[in-house]
Amino acid sequence: MSNNLRVRAMLLAVSFALLAAGCSGGGSGVAGAPALQKAGNLEKTTLNVAVLPAIDSAGFFVAMHEGLFAQEGLTVNYTPAFGDQVIGGQAKGQYDVTGMNYVSYITAQFSHVANLRIIAEGSLLQPGSQVIMAMPKSKITSLSQLKGRVLGVSPDANVGFLLISSRLADNGIAAVTKGFSASSVMFPTGDFPFPASQPLATGKVAAAILAEPYATQMAEQYGAVTIADLDTGATQQFPVEGYAVTKAWARANPNTLKAFQAALEAGQQIADTNRAAVEAAFVALKDGEGHVDKTTATLMALNNYPLSISTSRLQRVADVMREFGFLKQRFDIRTLLSS
Repeated sequence: MSNNLRVRAMLLAVSFALLAAGCSGGGSGVAGAPALQKAGNLEKTTLNVAVLPAIDSAGFFVAMHEGLFAQEGLTVNYTPAFGDQVIGGQAKGQYDVTGMNYVSYITAQFSHVANLRIIAEGSLLQPGSQVIMAMPKSKITSLSQLKGRVLGVSPDANVGFLLISSRLADNGIAAVTKGFSASSVMFPTGDFPFPASQPLATGKVAAAILAEPYATQMAEQYGAVTIADLDTGATQQFPVEGYAVTKAWARANPNTLKAFQAALEAGQQIADTNRAAVEAAFVALKDGEGHVDKTTATLMALNNYPLSISTSRLQRVADVMREFGFLKQRFDIRTLLSS
C-alpha cells in the first residue's frame, strides 16, 4: 500500500472511531458523516453522475446519502445508468463521472468510443449478488436444463454476459446468440432490458441473470428461485463495477476529482463495514433509481467494496474477456488507469 493510501486509511479509521464514540451529527444517516479532509479549489462544484442502480454502487449511494459529497463542496446530480450508451454520453460531456461495469469500459476504450480513466474500484462479486434465476413453475433447477432454451441476458458486451459465459463453460455448456441449438443455451438477440425481471416474470425467457437488489425482489414478489450463483470458478470475487471519467476531464478538474474520490472512498469504507448504512441508502433512493423497501434491503446480498485500485485485479477482467472472445487481442488495463 502506498504512503498516500496509508494516510487516507488512517484518516478514515480515526473518523469512524469518532463516529463509534458518538461524535456523529446524526440526522437522516445511519453511519453519520465522517469528517473528511477537503480538497479545496474545486474547478467544478456540480457534477452529473450516472451510476448503475444496483448493489455494486453501494459505496456511491452511501456517500450520497450520508452527505459525504456535500462535505467536499460537491453537488451530485445522480442519473441511473441502464445501458452502455451512458459511456457515449460521457465522451460527449453529458456526464462528469460514471459508475459502470468494467467490461463496458474496456470495450469502449478498445473500440475508441471514449478515452477513459478508471478513478476508483466499485465492487467485487460475492455470493448471491449476481445469480441465475428461474420461475418456480418452470421446474428448472440446474444449468443443464437450460439447453435449447433462452437465458435472459443482454447480448451487449457487458459483465452479465461475461459472467454467464464463464459459468456455462465451467459446466461444459455452450451458448449461442443466433439460430437454435438443442444442446446449447440460447441468448436473446436485439434489445434486452436491464434488469431482466419482467421477461423472466412473464415467461419470455426460461431463466435470467439478476443482480441485487433485483434478485431479492424477484424472489419476494414472484417466488423466483436461484439455480446458479455467478460468484464461482473463473469469476469468483470478480471485479464488477468501477468509476470512470474521461482523461480530458481528469486533467481539467484535478481538485474536483480528488474531492469526489475522497467522498467516494469514505462511502466505500462505510458500505464495506456497515450494512445498516447500505440498507438506509437504498431505501432512501427514489422509485426507478434503485429504491428498495425495507424488507428487500435486509435480505439482499452485498458485495465487497475496495478502497484502492489493483492493476492485477482489474487485468483479470480483460484477460477473461479475451478468453471468451470479447476481445480480439490482449488489452492492457493500464491503458484505463493512466492519466
